[in-house]
Amino acid sequence: MPGGTLRIGMVGYAFMGVAHSQGWRGARSFFEPPIAPELAAVCGRDTGRARELARRFGWGEVVGDWRELVAREDIDLIDICSPGDTHAEIAIAALEAGKHVLCEKPLANTVAEAEAMAEAAERALARGVYATVGFTYRRVPAIALAAKWLWEGRIGCIRHVRAQYLQDWLTDADAPMSWRLRKEQAGSGALGDIGAHIIDLVQHLTGESITGVSALMETFVHQRPIPDGGFGEVTVDDAAVFLGRLSGGALATFEATRFATGRKNAIRLEVNGTEGGLAFDFEDMNVLWWHDNTADPAEAGYRRVVVTEPGHPYLAGWWPPGHGLGYEHAFTHQANDLLHAIAQDRQPTPSFAEGLGVQRVLDAVQASAADESRWTPVPGSRVGAS
Repeated sequence: MPGGTLRIGMVGYAFMGVAHSQGWRGARSFFEPPIAPELAAVCGRDTGRARELARRFGWGEVVGDWRELVAREDIDLIDICSPGDTHAEIAIAALEAGKHVLCEKPLANTVAEAEAMAEAAERALARGVYATVGFTYRRVPAIALAAKWLWEGRIGCIRHVRAQYLQDWLTDADAPMSWRLRKEQAGSGALGDIGAHIIDLVQHLTGESITGVSALMETFVHQRPIPDGGFGEVTVDDAAVFLGRLSGGALATFEATRFATGRKNAIRLEVNGTEGGLAFDFEDMNVLWWHDNTADPAEAGYRRVVVTEPGHPYLAGWWPPGHGLGYEHAFTHQANDLLHAIAQDRQPTPSFAEGLGVQRVLDAVQASAADESRWTPVPGSRVGAS
């Protein structure tokens, strides 16, 4: 890449566009990656809002059509931060044009779209072009430490997993309509928006697949006010709960809701094994709870580990011990990891194939909920994996 830079074209300027912009800037400033990200151009249908983002974060220019970014010779990577119904078309076109791709989660709105994206990524990989999906919570240091300990076998054979993603921003029935509440744009509601994260985290942390599910989904408020007056129909779920079985035999429970009154962004994970347990809550994101089941029972119990030491994942690039990180730092870690993978000519993670795996679970959950919670296998899951 000329001058040791990766020239980025980003599609989207709202919440995720801001988070990704900060991530690219932080990676360049704190981690000194082997190739430097250049914020070349940002794309959005509302060019006024895109210009404001460009001004705030230093994007070089603004364009109104993502096809222009894909066609340009001076763009190396397309960063997709737009609604889910746009992901497949943009990502496939970008990969076929030889651009690396970072795509926000969930990978797509349907399994068919996700399969097409994964196939395009596989073809591109043979040409040294890489694709990754933005399951950013993998890069929270405490979660990365939990993954390390689990992969080292420190809790033994996994028996139980509990995963929750709890928010409350829709509890007010007068909260306005948005694209996230329309199935044609979002694919699903709480399930795809936040449930996708805990599905990915469980499969990532345990190294196992979810092989089948039994689910319930509910929409509590069916109409919401729209800015021009009147009401719009909510066509996605407000909450989803489901049981699952992992490929290694463990039982798992999942809950994703935007109606957990008083919970702003609580991602709660607990993994119980024969030799111990791990627990995490994003609302206390610099802490990991660890239990050693082999310890003297008189002294046993969950131990609070403050994940801010320089030897913990990602922390060497930041502040002295005890100076906690926040939500935005995971986007910096994501950008830095991706820059290293591209510079080293290796597949970044999570891959589009992993994103497809999550999409298949989402689809099975919806199918189960629509069929009286019938037990529904997840196609393509790795039964018996360890």
